[in-house]
Amino acid sequence: MRLSVSPARIILVMIAHITLLAGCVSYEPRVLVPAVTLSPEDISLRSASNTSGGQLNFGLEVTVNESDSLLNVATLPGIRVRTVNSNGAADAAGIQPGDIILSVNAIATNHPDTLAALSQQSEGGSFQFTVRRNTAVLETTLTAVAASTAAGPRELYRADPIATRAGYRTEMVNIREQASIPAARVTELFPDSPLPAAGIKPGDLVLALNGTNLNSAQDLITRLNQEFALGTKVEFTVFDGDAVETKTVTLWNPGRRISRISLGPMLKYESSLSPSSDSLTLLDLWLFAVYRYNRVDGEKSHNVLGLIKYSSNYGELTETAN
Repeated sequence: MRLSVSPARIILVMIAHITLLAGCVSYEPRVLVPAVTLSPEDISLRSASNTSGGQLNFGLEVTVNESDSLLNVATLPGIRVRTVNSNGAADAAGIQPGDIILSVNAIATNHPDTLAALSQQSEGGSFQFTVRRNTAVLETTLTAVAASTAAGPRELYRADPIATRAGYRTEMVNIREQASIPAARVTELFPDSPLPAAGIKPGDLVLALNGTNLNSAQDLITRLNQEFALGTKVEFTVFDGDAVETKTVTLWNPGRRISRISLGPMLKYESSLSPSSDSLTLLDLWLFAVYRYNRVDGEKSHNVLGLIKYSSNYGELTETAN
């Protein structure tokens, strides 16, 4: 009697074995991805008398407008006034700490960078502020004054060292006679930046990610690092001075490597980048293994049947005279 096995059954068995093997393999990034602490929208680099960080001083400090509920923390429209300088421009206009600035000269202010950009690009004069105080929406005129020229740190741009490896600066722009909108201008390209491959160069303005408009340069960086995995494709809406185009950017990809293989007692492999190490065990029989190999940095060890042991490149402790 001869047993016949159909090709379809053989293929199914092969697929099952491959699937089982894949389930025993783990992957990690090929290189270490550094952890980056994202900056808040507002950064105070100067004294309270000069908080605008630009050409004009509105006489106040602002922060993002977060809900007061501990159960449902969310960012709401407008920016919250944190402090008001005594006898400053905001104080004279009647603005108080806790007020929510909804717009300035009809430009929505949903991030502190918007107010900072207005102070940097304006020449002075009166500004129409729309402010919400509790449930009342008020309007007031604020006369900005020139900021102090005292020496101090000056923000150049916001850096994204991982996802796009580039620097951006918040600017308010007018495109095709539309109302001013916030954008992120590309100011720097770091090594291995994926932007040039997508046709994006320094000076271009990023308006939106995947069709959602930006609020600031920091908003761009925060969304890139929190909403998208490294190596994925993201649609950038870009204005190069002539036309608005959508360009596909493949975020920097660290690659991947096998970090662990486990096939029961037959084979076990593990590796790590910090510290640089790997280990291999063949036929682990609990009391001993047929073969064990370990490496930590340059130190290596081999063990065969628990009887034959060999080590190399172990460091030595030495004493030196002062």
